Amino acid sequence: MKNNKYPYFPEDFLWAGAQAASQADGAYNQDGKMPNSSDVQPYHKGLDNMEIQRLEQEGMTLEQVRKAITDTEHFYPKRHGIDFYNTYEEDLEMLAETGMKAFRTSIDWSRVFPQGDELEPNEAALEHYEKMIDKIRQVGMEPIITMLHYETPIHLTLEYGGWANKKVIEMFVRYGKVLLDRFGKKVKYWIVINQINMIQVEPFLSLGICKDQYENEEEALYQGVHNQMVASALIQKYAKSLNLPDLQVGTMVADGTAYPASCKPDDISLALWHNRMQYMFTDVQFRGAYPKVALNYFAEKGLHIEITEEEKRILRENTMDYLAISYYFSQMVDSSKNTHIPYDVTRNEHLEANPWGWNIDPKGLYNTLSQYWDRYEKPIIIAENGFGMYDEVINNKVHDDYRSDYLSQHIEQVGHAIYEGAEVIAYCVWGPIDIVSCSSQQMSKRYGFIYVDIDDEGKGSGKRLKKDSFGWYQRVIATNGAEI
Repeated sequence: MKNNKYPYFPEDFLWAGAQAASQADGAYNQDGKMPNSSDVQPYHKGLDNMEIQRLEQEGMTLEQVRKAITDTEHFYPKRHGIDFYNTYEEDLEMLAETGMKAFRTSIDWSRVFPQGDELEPNEAALEHYEKMIDKIRQVGMEPIITMLHYETPIHLTLEYGGWANKKVIEMFVRYGKVLLDRFGKKVKYWIVINQINMIQVEPFLSLGICKDQYENEEEALYQGVHNQMVASALIQKYAKSLNLPDLQVGTMVADGTAYPASCKPDDISLALWHNRMQYMFTDVQFRGAYPKVALNYFAEKGLHIEITEEEKRILRENTMDYLAISYYFSQMVDSSKNTHIPYDVTRNEHLEANPWGWNIDPKGLYNTLSQYWDRYEKPIIIAENGFGMYDEVINNKVHDDYRSDYLSQHIEQVGHAIYEGAEVIAYCVWGPIDIVSCSSQQMSKRYGFIYVDIDDEGKGSGKRLKKDSFGWYQRVIATNGAEI
C-alpha cells in the first residue's frame, strides 16, 4: 500500500536484515569452535510456548550446563542453526535480491577464541568471517557486525563464573581488538554487545552466569552487565585510536520501556521509575555515568556492585557513537499488580498478541524511537524488528501477509519518528531468512522472507523458498518506503 502519511526516509537509508551467528551458523564442530552459551540450550519438546519462555527467563544451573555439553539424548538446535556457516554465499546472494542495503550478523566469540581465555585467536575462524564480510560487501550490502550475540564461550562460565568476573573484561577486549584490527577497514558499523539490558530476561544467554553460581544472583547479574559496559568502553577507546574516520561503535538495547496502565498517579509514577531503570544502560553508555535512580536501587537492595574510580573514568571518556534498538512489542506497568522491580510488567489487554504472547503495537516503536532520540540525540539503528509466526507451505508457496502487515505498520511509525526529527539511519528486519528462535529454540517460530525447510527437531531438506513477503520487502526498498 502507499505510505501516504510518513514516507520520510532519507535517500541513504539502510533497509536491512539481521540475524545472529548463534542462531544461524550451526557448524558447531567445525574449524575449532567450542561450545558457547547458546549451544547448551536444548529444544524442549512437548512444552507449550509460554513454558519454554519461562524456562529461558529462569536461566540454567551449573549442573544443567555441564550435562548439556556431553548430552546425546536431547536436540540442541543452535548447534546446527540453518548451516549458514557453510551456505552463507548462496544465502547472501538470495537476500541481496530484496535490494537490502545492509546486513547485520554476529561473529562467534567461541570460534575466534574457542575457550575465551586464549592469548591468540583461531586463524581459521578469522579467515571464514573475512570471507563472509567480503561476500556481504560484494553483493552490495553494508555489513553491520555484532561482536557478541549470546556466544560467550561456555568455558568462561564454568571456569570464571561468567561476566560477573572482571577477568572476562580483558578477555573480551582482546577479542574485540582482534576484530577491529582484522575487519575495521571493511566494517563501518559495530555493535559491541547485543541487547545489553536483557540481564533479567535472558540472564544466562546475556551474561553466561548460572542461576545457582552466586549467592546473590541479582548482584552478580548487575556486576556482569557493568563489566560488559566497561569492556564496551575500552573497545570504543581502542576503535578511536585506529583513526578510521568511518568506523562507528554502538551499543544495543532491547526496548524495555513501559506504558502506565492508566492515568492514575501511582501508575504514572511506577512507569517513570521503570523507564528510568531501563535508561540506566544507555545513560551509562551515552552520558558516561550511572543515574541516581539505579544507584539508589542497588543500595536499597543491598547489591554491592564493584565500580572503581578508573572504570568511572573509562565510562565517562568513551561513550558510544550510536544506539541500536530491538523492538518487537510494548509493555505496561500497573501499580496494583507490579512493583519496583525491573522487568516486572503486565500484559496490555488492549493489544493483540502472537502465539508467544508478544503484543503487536506499531505505535510503541514510534514511542520508543522518539523518547530515545529526545534523551540522547544519537543516531539510531533499528537492529531488530520482526514477526515470529507459524508458516505453512502450500503448493511450494508461503502466503505470509500477516508478516508484511506487521512490518508495514511498524515501518510507517519509523517514518513518523523520522518526520518528527529522530535520526534513524537503518531498519533491520529480524531474521530475513528463517533461523532458530532465540527465546524458544524453535524453527517453527519463523521470521523470514525466506523459508528454510528444517523443523524443530532439525529434520528437513534445508531447502530455501521465497515467501510472499520477499516480494513485499523488495517493493518497500525499491520505493524507499513510499510503498509499504
